[in-house]
Amino acid sequence: MVKTQPCNCANCGKRVFAWMMSLDRGGPYDEAVRDRKQSLFGSLNGNVLEIGPGTGVNLAYFPKNINWIGIEPNPFMHSYLKIEAQKLNFNNIEIRTASSERIDAEDNSMDAVVSTLVLCSVPNLYNTLQEILRVLKPGGHFLFIEHVAAPQETMLRKIQSTIRPVWKLIGDGCSPDRETWIALDNAGFSNVNYEHFRAPVPIVSPHIAGVATK
Repeated sequence: MVKTQPCNCANCGKRVFAWMMSLDRGGPYDEAVRDRKQSLFGSLNGNVLEIGPGTGVNLAYFPKNINWIGIEPNPFMHSYLKIEAQKLNFNNIEIRTASSERIDAEDNSMDAVVSTLVLCSVPNLYNTLQEILRVLKPGGHFLFIEHVAAPQETMLRKIQSTIRPVWKLIGDGCSPDRETWIALDNAGFSNVNYEHFRAPVPIVSPHIAGVATK
């Protein structure tokens, strides 16, 4: 009898999630955040680290002459990232399998750190922000676009909190009601600037976009 290896459900979930992310391009959401991404990322230079780059949806917005490092814990995203980089003729990239709570980079080594739709799903937001501060050079910038919790006592906030367990299960750990802006204000950056806006997506339409400086 031929023995088969048991299915690793965690890996199956990560593989499926990576495939789904690779298909999610060019829709109303991308249109809604395009100008903000161009404004935030278009003039970056030097060493740029992106946490949770997924399948590479932000690569098109970065200048080609930067040294880009992606911290992507899901190894099934890596092939999609490489394909996207090749399509864009983006040569100076490096992908590292690590977590945002323990970023694989030296202290004071990055000119900028980028995250989009990542801080909602990190297990420990405080540790992640402290790691971002650690790897940034003095005066370096953390640039972000993140969905956040709706205002307290609103119907949308109640919905977000109610569906959180299921949402986290199907969304790779994503918390729809995380007050990310408060964590940013208290993380220890010398300056934090962001704007609240609405994106055309259900449940997680409240967003923030901005820059925090070390």
